[in-house]
Amino acid sequence: MTPLGARVQWRTWANLITLVRTVAAIVLGVIAIAQTSVPLLAIAYAVYWVGDSADGNAARILKQETRFGATFDILSDRANSSLLLVGLLGMHHEFAWPLGIYFCQFMVIDLLLTLSFLYWPLVSPNHFYRVDRAVYLWNWSVPAKTANTTLLILLLVASDRLGLPVWVVSLVAVAQLVVKVVSAYRVYGLIAELERSEAAGGPGSAQGSSTPEAARA
Repeated sequence: MTPLGARVQWRTWANLITLVRTVAAIVLGVIAIAQTSVPLLAIAYAVYWVGDSADGNAARILKQETRFGATFDILSDRANSSLLLVGLLGMHHEFAWPLGIYFCQFMVIDLLLTLSFLYWPLVSPNHFYRVDRAVYLWNWSVPAKTANTTLLILLLVASDRLGLPVWVVSLVAVAQLVVKVVSAYRVYGLIAELERSEAAGGPGSAQGSSTPEAARA
């Protein structure tokens, strides 16, 4: 992990993209809510999703992955998602159940789960396969990320445009919640095991661990 007092590398292209896409999506979202404009809200979502993909790709391609950048990205996702979800709910009250379930899952359980990478010398959740491959596949593989961030919104669009029952979308939101709860329980067990190892001074302790990610944090 980054030593206490070490200089954090925050001036990167990846972090700049995160900052720009966060501010742009929030500004567009606020205007969309003020004007009750569904098309503008959709553009705000597009900026959020495209920007979220772009900053991650930039960090990997330019070798600018840092723990600061990963945390910045995680918190920015919540800022974008919370505002846009509130806007969508204000325009479609019938989406209250699926959006409410998703909001609690994404803003609380998924946030704690995603920040759990900080317990290990990993540079971001994208490297969690080094700790537990199953949890990584369920949460941070490309299919899992897509399902968690875009699937519910796309299903709500289908509900509005194609008449898909809202209760079906609610079931999908519940399924996502179950995956997150199971993942969080599994990670809690890993953290408890790590803390026991640290207390015993064993080789599995975070202080004794060394990975390439830690050096770039």
